[in-house]
Amino acid sequence: MALISLKSLGVTMSAPLFSNLDLSIGTGDRLGIVAANGRGKSTLLKCLTGELEPTTGDITRTRGLRVGNVEQSVVPALLGRTFYQVVADALPPEQADSEMWRVDVVLDSLDVPEPMRERPMQVLSGGWQRLALIARVWVTDPDVLLLDEPTNHLDLARISQLETWLNALPREVPVIIASHDRAFLDATTNRTLFLRPEQSPVFSLPYSRARDALDEIDASAERKFQRDMKVAQQLRRQAAKLNNIGINSGSDLLTVKTKQLNQRAEKLEEAANPAHREKSAGAIKLANRGTHAKVLITLDDAAVETPDGTLLFRTGKRHICQGDRIVLLGRNGVGKSRFVTLIRNAIVEPDTVRNVKVTPSTVLGYSDQALSGINSDDTPLAMVSRRYDIGEQRARSLLAGAGVVIEMQERRIGVLSGGQKARLMMLALRLANPNFYLLDEPTNHLDIDGQEALEEELLKHQASCLLASHDRSFIRAIGNRFWLIEKRKLTEVDDPEDFFRDVAEGTN
Repeated sequence: MALISLKSLGVTMSAPLFSNLDLSIGTGDRLGIVAANGRGKSTLLKCLTGELEPTTGDITRTRGLRVGNVEQSVVPALLGRTFYQVVADALPPEQADSEMWRVDVVLDSLDVPEPMRERPMQVLSGGWQRLALIARVWVTDPDVLLLDEPTNHLDLARISQLETWLNALPREVPVIIASHDRAFLDATTNRTLFLRPEQSPVFSLPYSRARDALDEIDASAERKFQRDMKVAQQLRRQAAKLNNIGINSGSDLLTVKTKQLNQRAEKLEEAANPAHREKSAGAIKLANRGTHAKVLITLDDAAVETPDGTLLFRTGKRHICQGDRIVLLGRNGVGKSRFVTLIRNAIVEPDTVRNVKVTPSTVLGYSDQALSGINSDDTPLAMVSRRYDIGEQRARSLLAGAGVVIEMQERRIGVLSGGQKARLMMLALRLANPNFYLLDEPTNHLDIDGQEALEEELLKHQASCLLASHDRSFIRAIGNRFWLIEKRKLTEVDDPEDFFRDVAEGTN
């Protein structure tokens, strides 16, 4: 039974985000919504909740339907409340005394430790804040659950836990997930909506299989378009020949025939639909200046420590060689980011890190989770033109190509969207022209097109890199070596699948 029905739904801001959207959402549905950054996913969710009125079309909801929407960010008013209070506050006042037990049930289902429940939101990590928002909505017992980028800030263990939790929810409660996490969508959805400005296809398949089906449809549409346009050109050439013969011979019949051929060509051209072309949110291009050195970095049992000197693990004897794409595996807190920082310090300040030797020709391209390489108070234009000593016109052209439009180039970087900041960081990496990339969660804030573009660039340029990521699809696509950190040791493993499986089963 349909709980929500959309008929010819459309929303237009400065341009159409989506239009002519027909969709029914009913029991058993686990719907993934896929679109590029800023192309309408969150807007559609707001339409489903009733927070936003669509530009065109209608939304029908069953009477009394309770829609629970988990948004991306924490509202400031909640930051001073504890984890437990944030969830408890969501209960209606008439239930606050008699049904407070429901809060504990929900927190237990999400495996929230007792000490965590009493901590204020403002001191929690982004991942725990995300789980608090999910619990806050679920405790209200919604009939439909909406999740906007639910895996943002979650580590692999929490992502796996969230997948298990979602898959265990009652099937009569539909779940709608807007996400850029391909592996998460595959694990939690059975339908996929590709949100587009004109026709938005829906498939009764999880993301990867739906993407294959969509690619086939787009390829077929493109072939048909090319055939139709070729036929139209042939008709126009025939018409031109007949027209010349008709003029020379004075034949009215040939003149009529010429007109008919041109009319057929016009009809074909008007009816021909080119395949959908996703408007780019900004190109991602990298570089690799190369090096003759085979070994870039040598680790001679280097110690990775916390800032106060507590040992996290030792590296053993390791080499990072040209062409290596090494992925760091391990649970949160084992020292992945500290290891990345150690390698960065060894490259930036040669001979200052004990037991780490860096080949002098190594040139670093570095990006961390917080994108600290870009200053929020700077402007994109000033940053690029100053840091890389290029003229204003060249800087403007590069920024526009990376998705930072002219009107945003002289505004503070702090006002850019997460996707724009990520693409600006990728442009900075390209202009640094490195031969070794050190990347900590590089797919954060990138949409699926951006993730795939980054993968393609790293592979195309045969770039040497060391990276830490929670994105399983990205790890599988990029890695050719895998270093696992556990039990205060770093060991090399053949592939990441055992680690993924152990995390999912809670055994690692």
